[in-house]
Order: sequence, then C-alpha cells, then structure tokens
Amino acid sequence: MQGWSTSLLRSLSLLRTQSAALTPRKGDRVVVAMSGGVDSSVTARLLADQDFDLSAVFMRNWDTRDESGTDHGCEWKKDWEDVQRVCRMLGIRCEMVDLSREYWTRVFEPALALWESGATPNPDIWCNREVKFGALMDRLTDKASWLATGHYADKKWALPSVTLSNVFAYSKLPARPQLRRPADRSKDQTYYLSAIPESSLARTLFPLAPYKKIEVREMAQKWGLPTASREESMGICFVGEKRRFDDFLSEYVTPKPGHIIDLESGKILGRHQGLFSYTIGQNARIKGMPQKMFVARKDPIENQIYVVPGTEHPALFSSSIIVDQWKWIWSDAPPDGLDAEGYRGRVQYRHRMMDVAGAIQRVSGDKMRITFQKPQSSVATGQVAAMWHRDWCLGCGIIIGAE
Repeated sequence: MQGWSTSLLRSLSLLRTQSAALTPRKGDRVVVAMSGGVDSSVTARLLADQDFDLSAVFMRNWDTRDESGTDHGCEWKKDWEDVQRVCRMLGIRCEMVDLSREYWTRVFEPALALWESGATPNPDIWCNREVKFGALMDRLTDKASWLATGHYADKKWALPSVTLSNVFAYSKLPARPQLRRPADRSKDQTYYLSAIPESSLARTLFPLAPYKKIEVREMAQKWGLPTASREESMGICFVGEKRRFDDFLSEYVTPKPGHIIDLESGKILGRHQGLFSYTIGQNARIKGMPQKMFVARKDPIENQIYVVPGTEHPALFSSSIIVDQWKWIWSDAPPDGLDAEGYRGRVQYRHRMMDVAGAIQRVSGDKMRITFQKPQSSVATGQVAAMWHRDWCLGCGIIIGAE
C-alpha cells in the first residue's frame, strides 16, 4: 500500500477523530439499531453490560399502506413488538423511526429504474448507505452519539506511517476507520456495507465482530432473550419472505413480454414477462429442454433474453467489468496505480461468493475497469462490485458492463 501515507496527509481536514474518541467512553450515548432479530438483540445485550447511555431505535423502512391501504398483517409490527420485548427485558429505552419516505426516494425508486432497464440492483447495499448510515445517522440529535448494529463486520483504526515529513506532528494526526471482515466469514456482511461513508463508519460499532453466528445464538439462549429462537430473515425488506419477488415487482414495473432465445442456435425457446424477471446466470427453467438453460445475456433494446446450456458455457464468463459511480470509503485517499497498471486486490460482486483476485484501473472520473485474474461467471449489470486489500474493504461501485 505504498503511497497511502502521503494521501492520508491530504485528508487531515476530513476526519478529526482523536485517539481518545476511537471508542465510546463511560456515559457516551450509544444507539442500537434493532430489527427484531437475534443478532441485533444480542448486540443490545452485549452493550447493556457497559456504562453507556444506551437506547435502541427500530427503523420502519417500508409502508405497507402504500400497497394495500392497511397495516393489517404487516411484518414490521411483529418486528417492532420483538424489539420492545427485548428492550423491556434489558431495561433500555427504544423508539421507532419512520424512514419509509427516505427509503422510497433514495433506495426503491432508483432500484425500480434499474430493474426496468433490465439490470439487477442490490437495494440492501444502498439501504445501508442512504438510510441506516445516512438518514438515521442524520437524525441522531447528539452528533457525538455512536450507532451500534448487529452486522457481521469489523472496524479497525489505522494511523499513517511515520515519515520525515510528519514525524514532528505525528501525535496530532487522526486515526481513520477501516471496514474489515469479521471472524465469521460465512456470515460476513462487509459487502453490504461497502458503500457507507467514512464519517458514518467512524461513529459505528460492530459488537458481533469477534463472534460466530452459532455463538450469538447460544448467547441469546443463555440470556433468555425473547428472540433467541427466531429464524434468520433472508428476504429483501420490502418484499418479505412470503412473496415471490417477480409477483411483487410486477406491481411496480409494467410487464413487457419478449422472447427467450438460444444464444447458440438463435431459436426462440419461450417468452419472458420482462427483463427484470431474470438475472444473469439464473436457471431460465425452460420446459422440454434436454439440459438446463441459463441466462447469459439481456438485450434491452430488442427486449430479448439469451440463454445457454449448462453452467460452464463460455458466454457466462467475463474477463473484466466496467464499474461506474465508484466510491472509496476513504474518498480522498485512493490506492496507488489506478491510472497506471492498476491496483491489485480482492474483488467481490455478489454477497455469497468468495472474493477473487483482480486489478482496478481508472477509466475516467469515477468509472473504473476491474480485470479478473481468472474469468468469472454470472456478472450482472446493476450489481455492486467491491474491492478489498486483504480483509480491508476499500470501496465499491455499480457494474454497468462486462467484457
């Protein structure tokens, strides 16, 4: 990471967090973002043992009345009830904050535009940036407050290297937060956090960083938390877990039927109801075929989806990707080599994948090209590609093309 210390010196005005404030002190206000699940419940319990001014907040991000005109049967009420039960047991204050308007305008509407274009957005990443670590952070009345979450992620503080130019002022240089992978790599959520700004990361706590998921569940049971046996939530927050994603999306995106075509033969194999109903690498589930067919390409101009047989077909693989709207968490201190041979690190473009080797180069402005060491399968436009230095997450951007 040569050259980073020089970049760090240019950023002194960005973050003036002195070493004494790298962690909350006795009496500091700490707010736990609670969802009603076991992870945030254990997070609150861990912090309740410490001498903080502790409280909890529940975010309501989706207004069910927008769809049905009623709150009857909506899932957020059950979540809110569970949050209140845990907080009563721990003796801490809790409140609900309605951020549904912010979620709609900052996350859902932009995602809809991408779905309509045939891309595959990741709303959870932008929810973290725009809502939880954006709008919610902005609503914390005390700017010295800390926000704790139940994410499986870690944070470290880094100081620049000592050089001849900074040796006499070294004690005054600020430490800067680094987003790091947690102990439980199987539950690692740093990919979902790769877009949050440095200023928010600096005031965030990840108490679950050293724990495995099984340990968290065991602690919840040992402490008798009301959410100890609650199943893990796997659905996108506005879809829930009981609805088909296509059915939900068709309520907001006008169906636009088109052909599903065999990429090799050009033969029409079926029809789709809209490019949004399939993503790259997905099993197209076409009946009557001798083998499974997978989505290799979308043509938004002709409104056609192209499929290929098997999961190892060359058309499913890409050697490089073009990524737009790239944001470094340390916005003023990108790694060296971007305008030359590229910076070599680790890349992840889906949540459930192992990071792979790749090099990132600047194309222009905030547009980057990431070249994989080995071709990678099922890269979808609209998804987020993030870059790591070992276990340190550096930033991310939106995939707009694959080559």
